[in-house]
Amino acid sequence: MTGSVQRPLLFLDVDGPLIPFGAAPQRYPHGYPTYHSGPESREADSNPLLARISPEHGPRLAALPCELIWATTWMADANECIAPRIGLPQLAVVIWPEPSDADEQDERHGLHWKTRAIVNWAAGRPFAWVDDEITDVDRAWVSAHHRGHALLHHVDPRQGLTDADYVVLHEWLHRAPELPLVRTTGSQA
Repeated sequence: MTGSVQRPLLFLDVDGPLIPFGAAPQRYPHGYPTYHSGPESREADSNPLLARISPEHGPRLAALPCELIWATTWMADANECIAPRIGLPQLAVVIWPEPSDADEQDERHGLHWKTRAIVNWAAGRPFAWVDDEITDVDRAWVSAHHRGHALLHHVDPRQGLTDADYVVLHEWLHRAPELPLVRTTGSQA
């Protein structure tokens, strides 16, 4: 009898990786590139940041050898507003627990408030986490508390996901079982 191999998970943040923000005005003197298309443009009218999401992200994310999961404060709204805009199906969504005393203590020590929930969700499975707020504190905590392989990939929020980010993700996801348990990639804020 053979066991089935589960694909790695990819936890994806929205603000920063998919919706770039915070670049100096000289970087985008006329504003960030915008993408208006189809009926989704109505949502962009109510939230102009949605127009910053490149529709190219959907096919690129879908082509990665992993199970995509929203790990964002957008929560279920990511499936309603983001997924159709970039051509992704409905994805699982990390439900963030209510803040606790442990979370406050974690924050004082620099641990991101998402870190524990992501490790709990992964439950030992290999995972990549793409976010613009990942730090070395998160990497150290994941290394100490997650028994599987993990890639914590920091994305520059001024640019969002770039070709270089996709190369790192693609390579790591194809080789996850062979790699060190926790890898550091991406730019540091």
